[in-house]
Amino acid sequence: MKKRTPISIYIATMIGLTIMAFEMFAGDSGYFSSPFFWALMLIAVILLLIMNSIGDLVENESFSRLSEEEKKEYLAEKNIPYYQKLWNSAFKKQSATEEKDILIDHGFDGITELDNSLPKWWIGLFWFGCIFCVVYMTAFAFTEYAHPEAELNQETTTMLASIAEYEKTAPQIDLETAKYSADHIAEGQELFKTNCVTCHGDGGKGGIGPNLTDTHWINIKEKNLFKNVFWMLENGSPNNPTMRPFIKEGTITGRDAEKIAAYIYHINQETSPITPAQGGATPQGEDVKWENASN
Repeated sequence: MKKRTPISIYIATMIGLTIMAFEMFAGDSGYFSSPFFWALMLIAVILLLIMNSIGDLVENESFSRLSEEEKKEYLAEKNIPYYQKLWNSAFKKQSATEEKDILIDHGFDGITELDNSLPKWWIGLFWFGCIFCVVYMTAFAFTEYAHPEAELNQETTTMLASIAEYEKTAPQIDLETAKYSADHIAEGQELFKTNCVTCHGDGGKGGIGPNLTDTHWINIKEKNLFKNVFWMLENGSPNNPTMRPFIKEGTITGRDAEKIAAYIYHINQETSPITPAQGGATPQGEDVKWENASN
């Protein structure tokens, strides 16, 4: 009579497979806090307990039909803990007597073969791998699970949403609070490409608008270049209406202007200027000696 697997193994397996399925198909749903998840777990456990009770009835009926000797043998084996039997099936070596019982009746050149069963841990891992593979491939084929692009898009959406939420409550950046930071240069370059490159050219070399990399400046409203650029972005040029007040118009925020100003400060003060010989626009305005941005 075949020995049954303990109900605890079924419950643990069911919990593991359920969590794996939710993680693949609804990983972002916060399923651990969902009443549906726990209700599903409860129903599954109840069904497993009912199945186990039915198994007890079948086992009792089968046991009653055994002979006395078979009953003693069955009870003796049943008293061995389940995990001990797993350990024995995986690592315990058969005795010489036991080997005779499973010896296959053929050999060659003195080599004999035993009819050993595969270890239960190996069989368990095999079936777990098969089930995992089916669930994983199904999730990969029919959901966005494990797709790098989908994960990147989702993370980007979450990040942008958190930034937008932060900016709702974060203090606004103005001329007094704006500060230069090298960390803003990369983002400022992208914002420059979006809002300023049409007039000021790639890298600020100038075009319709003046060259932003040289030492000359038309509008001088602040003592350091960083603050002066922020002032221009906020108020626009009093000499040329093409240079609009981007902040006051709502085209960019004060935080965006802080980043653009950081980029322009970088290309003007921390890198070599783009000369007319290199494709830069001819200098316009006064030759200015700016204060350091930290002043």
